[in-house]
Amino acid sequence: MRSLDTNILVRWLVKDDARQVAKVKAMLQSAIEGGERLFIPVTVVLELEWVLRSRYSMPKPSIIKALVSLLETSEVVFQLELAIERAINHYRRGNADFADCLHLGLSSAENNLPLVTFDKKAARLEGVALL
Repeated sequence: MRSLDTNILVRWLVKDDARQVAKVKAMLQSAIEGGERLFIPVTVVLELEWVLRSRYSMPKPSIIKALVSLLETSEVVFQLELAIERAINHYRRGNADFADCLHLGLSSAENNLPLVTFDKKAARLEGVALL
């Protein structure tokens, strides 16, 4: 199973470089036709949110929509998918940064709570404790 880097997902979602978008589409079509699934590491999800927010000024609802659409893509397999789903839900409902939501999602998926922090914004999330 091949793994996808952040820049591949950015081209797939943003479509800002026609040449690279064509290459990504061809790779995805080949994977679909061959019954191949593609792997996305947790670190790529974290970087993807950051790139969409900081480089492309994508608003939070659009980022959530993009992440959910990736989760719903049957050809894609996520590392620790449950943790990513939890992180997206925390991100959707709260004001904490996605990275903090992902930390919480990973911690809660492993039943290691609370997540202890000095971050007052993150501490508003259920499952996070302010030290």
